[in-house]
Amino acid sequence: MKENVGLFVKIYCNSSSLTSSKGSLWVKGLGFRVMHAVQYDSYGGGTSGLQHTEVPIPSPKTDEFYLLGGIYFFESYLGWLVGLLPLADGTIGTALDVAGEIVKVGKGVERFKAGDKVVAVLSFLIGGGLAEYAVASQRLTASRPPEVLAAEGAGLPSCGLTAHQAVTQAAGIKLDKTGQLKNVLITGATGGIGHYAVQLAKLGNTHVTATCGARNIEIVKSLGADEVLDYKTPDGAALKSPSGLKYDIVIHCAPTTIPWSIFEPNLSENGKVINLTPGLFAYISYVVKILTFSKKKLVPFFVNPKGDNLDSLVKLMKEGKLKTVIDSKHPLSKAEDAWAKGIDGPCTGKIIVEQ
Repeated sequence: MKENVGLFVKIYCNSSSLTSSKGSLWVKGLGFRVMHAVQYDSYGGGTSGLQHTEVPIPSPKTDEFYLLGGIYFFESYLGWLVGLLPLADGTIGTALDVAGEIVKVGKGVERFKAGDKVVAVLSFLIGGGLAEYAVASQRLTASRPPEVLAAEGAGLPSCGLTAHQAVTQAAGIKLDKTGQLKNVLITGATGGIGHYAVQLAKLGNTHVTATCGARNIEIVKSLGADEVLDYKTPDGAALKSPSGLKYDIVIHCAPTTIPWSIFEPNLSENGKVINLTPGLFAYISYVVKILTFSKKKLVPFFVNPKGDNLDSLVKLMKEGKLKTVIDSKHPLSKAEDAWAKGIDGPCTGKIIVEQ
């Protein structure tokens, strides 16, 4: 099976500019159909650069197939990404994670067939989920069982994969409650990654302390956290465990920079900070800890998306061991509202765009 086998994604749209009951238009005289899409057509990011437009439906290539959907989650960092990358065709798509149903498979597709419901991660550089059709890789697609709602599945891939690898690989936590007890701190526990990290960490042999705003404390407790800190209080800002524990693992999901001088006194003898939002400070600290042979470490972390990890996450969701906290839902016709909320906040969990 080829690693670059792809999917052709079709997503129904409620936009009033589209009148076809099939969710797409045939342009007379042009010989091709067009779809409604939300894209960037200029540099700068933010909501001002988003455009609702009708564009040609991408032609499915070998090893691609059609998917019918209508639920997608977006990553707002695509907004500033357009300030860094060239726009090869004048536009860049938006949204990375989608949920939908396969309509037609192309040559080389072995894992899926027409009618399968799936969740998928789109190309980081291209995006394209905020449209009626998009292209995804079979390698980063998982079947979605009926127990997993489309909205929950759409929120899962990118952030869920990041949380899963941070917990199981970087932190070494086994999700079957085996292994030595670990005291874990998770910052930003109601963010897209953080709320999955709390749930996954609690599937292991762990004591989990989490940070969030005061309004979300009960939500984080419901996700399984043993202790919750309001990050705006003195103890919360200092990351002090209410029970006086030292942390073996810190999974830093919050988008704010926390200096090593705050982390260090809260770590156990061989404690490790896994930084999911690393900046210059994180890399400097990482190098310093290596050069000084420090037992306490800070490790910058980046996800390496894998299909088998996505399958595992969907299975956990099917079994009721993992859930997506949904902050809000927005129609495709108001996708810019979702984008603005993701950038400006505050948000609890995932923001979903649906048709």
